Amino acid sequence: MHSHVGMLTEHLKVMHFHLDLKPGSTMFFYTTTGWMMWNLVMSALLTGSSVVLYDGNPVHPGVDRLWELVSRTGTTFFGASPTFVQLMAQADLRPGEKFDLSRLEGMMVAGAPATPETFAWCYENVKPDLWVTSQSGGTEICSGFVGASPTLPVYAGEIQARSLGMDVHAWSDDGTELFDEVGELVVTRPFPSMPIRFWRDEGNKRYHDSYFAVYPGVWRHGDFIRVNERGGCYIYGRSDATLNRFGVRIGTAEIYRAVEREPDIEDSLVVCLELPGGGYFMPLFVRLSSGAELTDELRGRVVTRLRTDCSPRHVPDAMYAVPAIPYTLTGKKMEIPVRKILLGWAPDEAASRDAMADPRSIDWFAEFASTSEDYPRDSAARRH
Repeated sequence: MHSHVGMLTEHLKVMHFHLDLKPGSTMFFYTTTGWMMWNLVMSALLTGSSVVLYDGNPVHPGVDRLWELVSRTGTTFFGASPTFVQLMAQADLRPGEKFDLSRLEGMMVAGAPATPETFAWCYENVKPDLWVTSQSGGTEICSGFVGASPTLPVYAGEIQARSLGMDVHAWSDDGTELFDEVGELVVTRPFPSMPIRFWRDEGNKRYHDSYFAVYPGVWRHGDFIRVNERGGCYIYGRSDATLNRFGVRIGTAEIYRAVEREPDIEDSLVVCLELPGGGYFMPLFVRLSSGAELTDELRGRVVTRLRTDCSPRHVPDAMYAVPAIPYTLTGKKMEIPVRKILLGWAPDEAASRDAMADPRSIDWFAEFASTSEDYPRDSAARRH
């Protein structure tokens, strides 16, 4: 539950100061009504801007459908997920050459960590003088903790700044502030769109346990963040989905960026499972390009790339080809549900199929969990 004044204040701030919308602007962000970006699009009306709504498949009748709408509506600020940009790159689409994008000024890539390659594709294939931005926040705050600033330079793969009114820091496990190191994203003072309570939460127990149990009195959001010396921010994914191998934390985004540079791999997902005796099993699941096979030679290329681009600890214990990588409707890889399924949870307990882009994509992992002999079936970490 939010306060009306808090949410209104937050969205007025975002629209005016972080997205630079004004009368005459037109915002189009491809989103479902179940994602907080829907609320943000509606709030563009607060600035006197127009909004574009599209009810339909983003790649029908062709993969350039949204760009055609951007051109036809004169959109000035367009947004989509990094997954959408990845799809455009795989299709070798160059919307700047095909459509009139003269009114387009900015593009927000949100919903998952954006890489330097994501930024590069936008500048090379949309237009060179585009303002490419990224942000990170959450449904529960209906906004972003870190985001865009029209007065700051853009660095590839970097979120420009901590948002106004958001006292965001990176903390270690013991509550020490970290500079230019990866830590827990915390907010040390109240912020405008901070939820006031959970619905039907007697005594605010769930609310407290969700955000204030780790650092008393300080909001811990559950994301890993790094803030560099100039104030630029990098998000490394959910801290509860992080890979912890022998005490070393590994962000999944680091692995995806390296693995998905392989031309024979279109998508990937990695998890880490705790085993009895303090051991770990870290499998990497890949969706291959059309006609490709997961050969020993391809496995070797992936291992070499991970060792070179990341570190030996980033190398998975095993690799498996899968028909599809499960995503939520908002374009987030379902790392936590997959991990739960591999630890023995029933699929319908681990994930809501109604919240999935392709409900069938989780079935392969359920079958794998029940038949694979690569890790102990009696793991103490397993639920069933």
